[in-house]
Amino acid sequence: MSILNKFFGDPNAKYLKKLEPLVKKINSLEKEFQGFSNEKLKEKTTEFKQRLKKGETLNDILSGAFALVREASKRTLNQRHYDVQLVGGIALHQGKIAEMKTGEGKTLAATLPLYLNALKGKGAHLVTVNDYLARRDTVWMGQIFHVLGLSVGCLNHQQSFIYDPEYKKPEEEEEKLRDELGGFFVVEDFLRPCERKQAYQADIPYGTNNEFGFDYLRDNMVYALDQRVQRDFNFAIIDEIDSILIDEARTPLIISAPDVESSKWYKDFARIIPRLDSKTDYEIDEKRKVATLTEKGIDKIEKILGMKNIYEERGIRYLRHLEQALRAQALFKKDRDYVVKEGQIIIVDEFTGRLMPGRRWSRGLHQAIEAKEGLEVRPESLTLASITFQNLFRMYKKLAGMTGTAVTSAEEFEKVYNLETVVIPTNKPLIRKALTDKIYKSESVKYKAIVKEIEKRNKSGQPVLVGTRSIEKNEYLGNLLQKQGIKHQILNAKNHEKEGQIIAQAGKLNAVTIATNMAGRGVDIVLGGNPLNENESKKIKELGGLHVIGTERHEARRIDNQLRGRSGRQGDSGSSQFFLSLEDDLMRVFGGERLKNLITKLNLPEDQPIEANLVSKALEDAQSRIEGMNFDLRKHVLEYDDVINKHRDVVYKKRKEVLGKTDEKQIKPFILEIFENP
Repeated sequence: MSILNKFFGDPNAKYLKKLEPLVKKINSLEKEFQGFSNEKLKEKTTEFKQRLKKGETLNDILSGAFALVREASKRTLNQRHYDVQLVGGIALHQGKIAEMKTGEGKTLAATLPLYLNALKGKGAHLVTVNDYLARRDTVWMGQIFHVLGLSVGCLNHQQSFIYDPEYKKPEEEEEKLRDELGGFFVVEDFLRPCERKQAYQADIPYGTNNEFGFDYLRDNMVYALDQRVQRDFNFAIIDEIDSILIDEARTPLIISAPDVESSKWYKDFARIIPRLDSKTDYEIDEKRKVATLTEKGIDKIEKILGMKNIYEERGIRYLRHLEQALRAQALFKKDRDYVVKEGQIIIVDEFTGRLMPGRRWSRGLHQAIEAKEGLEVRPESLTLASITFQNLFRMYKKLAGMTGTAVTSAEEFEKVYNLETVVIPTNKPLIRKALTDKIYKSESVKYKAIVKEIEKRNKSGQPVLVGTRSIEKNEYLGNLLQKQGIKHQILNAKNHEKEGQIIAQAGKLNAVTIATNMAGRGVDIVLGGNPLNENESKKIKELGGLHVIGTERHEARRIDNQLRGRSGRQGDSGSSQFFLSLEDDLMRVFGGERLKNLITKLNLPEDQPIEANLVSKALEDAQSRIEGMNFDLRKHVLEYDDVINKHRDVVYKKRKEVLGKTDEKQIKPFILEIFENP
């Protein structure tokens, strides 16, 4: 691409250049709108709606609508949209992905196209990654929309709300419901509980991807049209779009019901498999995440079970239980792939580190893990309805997205969703330093070096954020710091309810925060912990800003970049560095013998790290290969669901038609027609 750019120019730069006149036009209206009363702001919203009804387009009113939102934001939040946020807003309105660096104000930028597209009266959805962010942004951004006369809904797991500035919860609960977040008070007082349908009828509903998806499936299982809660899919902005449309796209949403009684075979095999030798009885292919029994392993199992030939005597179903028990034992680890909480196995998202309640592995794997952990083995499931996120979000008439890391997956966004990625410049120059990776021979030496580095920076007062790939490593590092007497905060899926509070304070003096990959996506880390604390903020900047330490490279480069991006917001100073070892999963499985041999030949002392761009480049090549493999996996899931999607569209359409026939005389010929012309 760089060679083509030399001849034809950078397309991203050309696109940004084209938007300059529009940004100037929006800015030219600022002085006029400053003189408007709050009542006049609402009148302007009514005027825009009338102009649209008379035949004008959204593009015709864009400059006025954006200028109006900016004015409302200044009055309610005391925040004025930067010009780069206007550019981001235009890109989102045009159905593109806006890559905006961490701390550049994506949440505020999204209010511009949300308001503009909501004026049509067909709904504008903001899709986010968790319930907390959906509630936070409903209250925070809801102030802008309320002043402009639009309603805002919020969709959480088994809860729905409408933003209402008059609504107050009982005083005794108020203390619990206030979280100081980056200088703003997010007050859940203003979230009035409501029916699901009412939240969807709001001009702008905020909610998680799971809730929009499950509600769609449930709407197509109802017995009467008035039980449906959603409207048509009009316009949506997906926050952290790479997390939702790429990281979570391998697992479809499924609504299921119990199918058959759970078998004692799961428990039997959970006792047998640990008796096998991992070196001789089965082989593990970590690249493909497959475990296979060897001849010796099969002989051992047949001897334990008292059988001559397990394949002849028991059949396919029995063997499936055996295979899943082996996978559960060999490939799935507690506090990495799942946690045990209140007697249940809850899946941990490998990319975000967040819990995925309600999601279960299929084909008996979930039952095998329940048996492995000695829990009640729940019945296997019959799928009643399912959809992939790819097909769910492709139903929107217009789709847009925003994230700090989209460019490395631009090809997939283009091919799968027909979404173009635009890189929005930062408001202030990015001065964060990306230090060279440090690579050690063993994992134990690596963690000693990490503790030493944290201790050194902590003594100076510099805040440190440490990213880990699993809960297990997260807690292991926490124990090492505790032994050294270093005060720290731990953030992982076990305490994710406090994610916002913990991560918002990670920029304070002497703060040490250890987080899994979630690392508070969507929450700014403000130096000093509060924008009003200028003295502390200044001191931290002099110390070098927030320092980010990565304890392993992830399979996807985007996840590494997200972690790096937690520091250096809005032109702040900051730095990042990864500490790696030859025993890390990525190095061990994908690094290749050449890389290992290279490091061994150097014959360095055990505690001396290698800092070489050659090694870092080899790792990035490995990451690129894995990203390609994962892209293919998601592509196959989508290809399979595309076939089902054709059936789903036809069945759901017919079902809706049947439910729309209220007269018995209408229903009979309709049903007969289906049988005659299936």
